[in-house]
Amino acid sequence: VQLQASGGGLVQAGGSLRLSCAASGSIFSSNAMGWYRQAPGKQRELVAIITSAGSTNYGASVKGRFTISRDNAKNTVYLQMNSLKPEDTAVYYCNVRNGYGYSWAVDYWGQGTLVTVSS
Repeated sequence: VQLQASGGGLVQAGGSLRLSCAASGSIFSSNAMGWYRQAPGKQRELVAIITSAGSTNYGASVKGRFTISRDNAKNTVYLQMNSLKPEDTAVYYCNVRNGYGYSWAVDYWGQGTLVTVSS
């Protein structure tokens, strides 16, 4: 599985950005696609995931501001980020988990895209 993310950049606080991630290769019918982020000196954390059935889960710090969606026909996941804050500054990583919900699930990661929010 290969992941190609795009859409990062520099934005002022209060602004919006939209991230996209296109997956190619062997995507299982039971999967989840999502975004994680890692700020300097911090651990990688969940931003949002969406399953192949459409269920979503958000990190507490982004609830109400970010929206995840997917286009199954294109194997593409999107992250609409609104009301951005300086603390959202991080490298955002796209993720696909093949076999979501199973003990043998396998994670694939994109190369990361930098989001910088200026105050």
